[in-house]
Amino acid sequence: MGIANPCCAHRGASGLAPENTLAAMKKALSFPFVEWIELDVQLSKDGVPVVIHDDTVNRTTDRKGRVADYTAAELASMDAGGWFSPEFRGEPVPTLEQVLELTAGKCRLNIELKTYGGRYPGMEAAVVGLLRRHGRTGDSVITSFDPLALRRVKEIEGRIRTGLIIDAAPPGLEQALARLGATFLSIGWNRLTADRMASYRQAGLTVMAWTVDRKAGMRQIAAMGEDIIICTNYPDRFGELQAGRKRRWFGR
Repeated sequence: MGIANPCCAHRGASGLAPENTLAAMKKALSFPFVEWIELDVQLSKDGVPVVIHDDTVNRTTDRKGRVADYTAAELASMDAGGWFSPEFRGEPVPTLEQVLELTAGKCRLNIELKTYGGRYPGMEAAVVGLLRRHGRTGDSVITSFDPLALRRVKEIEGRIRTGLIIDAAPPGLEQALARLGATFLSIGWNRLTADRMASYRQAGLTVMAWTVDRKAGMRQIAAMGEDIIICTNYPDRFGELQAGRKRRWFGR
């Protein structure tokens, strides 16, 4: 019997295309059961939200240095695909706005703010402003490891859902999220147990389990409830298990 959980493509379909590129987003959207795409946001030198995981460009482009030391135009001129495969050579570092335009009406977004300790002043306002401009406040969630960033998002726009990212399951986690006004929990998948999931469910939390790349792990998570969003680099593997679920896009 197949699994019926929602599927989230981690950094796009990043096992099949270079992570956090438009190519990875398009690949994710090619699977009809992908309901969510997770992506990472940093701020460029000129204050533009750009989609890249690391705070340097070293690992995923043909250049070196900090993301914050390049303008959005300079980042767009980099090769962010050739490291993955020659097929993707020339794929640029995209802006968040480009991803919003590409995915409009097609899926939900889990937008991770790659900040801590106020590293990117104005990031929260810049991201919220884009979501407002593109009408995406209702089908996106803003997540972060940084609770202060989540507080700032709520201060700017209380209607946007926020979520804490954590690779642990400390006592009182549900209460901590409630104090933040966060209703979304993005948690390392091997931290989940049936008892913990029952508690999170009782607290009214939407739970996303990351990053589940093996089919055995997907089955293990699915056994705890089909309401858990399974976040994976390999939506193709998920598709081999899923039970004919089609994309359910929840618009505003």
